[in-house]
Amino acid sequence: MKKLIISILIVTLALTSVFASGAAETAGSVSTDGSTSMEKVIGSLGEAFMSNNKGVNFTYNPTGSSSGIQAVSEGRCDIGLSSRALKDSEIASGLKGTVLAIDGIAIVVNPSNNISELSLSDLSDIFTGKISNWKELGGADSQIVVIGREAGSGTRDGFESITGTSDKCVYRQELTSTGDVIATVASNENAIGYASLSSVKSNVKAVSVDGVVPSEDTIKDGSYKVQRPFVMVTVENKALSATAQKFFDWSLSSEAAPIISKAGAIPLV
Repeated sequence: MKKLIISILIVTLALTSVFASGAAETAGSVSTDGSTSMEKVIGSLGEAFMSNNKGVNFTYNPTGSSSGIQAVSEGRCDIGLSSRALKDSEIASGLKGTVLAIDGIAIVVNPSNNISELSLSDLSDIFTGKISNWKELGGADSQIVVIGREAGSGTRDGFESITGTSDKCVYRQELTSTGDVIATVASNENAIGYASLSSVKSNVKAVSVDGVVPSEDTIKDGSYKVQRPFVMVTVENKALSATAQKFFDWSLSSEAAPIISKAGAIPLV
């Protein structure tokens, strides 16, 4: 009997050790910070990751691309989120960018606006103030209200780089999130702005650019020119925690690809 009791105790301790080890492997946290345009994608990935890894805590702080890059550089988060490619100076400072997905930047107008197509040249002229009335483009005789994002926004950087308007845009308002841009355009029939395609809803209208409508197919084949990467930013030569590394690797896998697609972005796998 004594031997039996000792054997049971040994087995119990062994099982406890295994369970404790398993819990340690699945417990932990992942903190992300950055691009507001990535909210839907990163939020969906975070929810799925927590669902598949009980005990893990996932957080996302929507501060904007430049802020997220700074946060990971200063060690205030595990993974920074940027909706633009890293600048040479950021790479030189020891940061590494890994493309998670591709996103289209939709050019949005109010649904009541009869304009449905613009060229890259038109966009350049509108956002720099060379064209200031919708009638010059075949629309109503109304002043164009140009809405953009704040300095440091990845969406702004992407839009201005593609249209050749960096540091030249004349904005009526510079807003701090994708949602604010969409809400403002939805409430003003003369407004125009740009926003992540994944965030566009029926309260605004996405116009075609050079005859190409923004969609998953036209972004994948490159025919829709106004597009940019969604980037996960880490510190080069600095290991992530086991949990953060697991999230990072899983986010780039074929298992995560349908989640990214459902959130409106284009996965690379």
